[in-house]
Amino acid sequence: MSEVVNKAVEKLNGKLANGFGGSAKIVIKDEGSIMLDAQGARAGDEEADVTLTASADTFIGILEGNVNPTAAFMMGKLSVDGNMGLAIQLGSALS
Repeated sequence: MSEVVNKAVEKLNGKLANGFGGSAKIVIKDEGSIMLDAQGARAGDEEADVTLTASADTFIGILEGNVNPTAAFMMGKLSVDGNMGLAIQLGSALS
């Protein structure tokens, strides 16, 4: 697994210490994907209620607080497929 995914998993587990109340997949282009659920974050590529896709730069910016998830979505830097309510919930948790 890529170093970007490994670091993102670590950071996500810190931000979502109690897990996530649904299932989400974050696809980091050219790096891999991360699964989020009640158990926390882990590298993986499974079916999910919502899938977010972004470049490594955009996703790292979101995790570090330099990129607003809503702004990234509105500018086309973050795409969402599936349950928009869960995407909004996840975006709030990451901000």
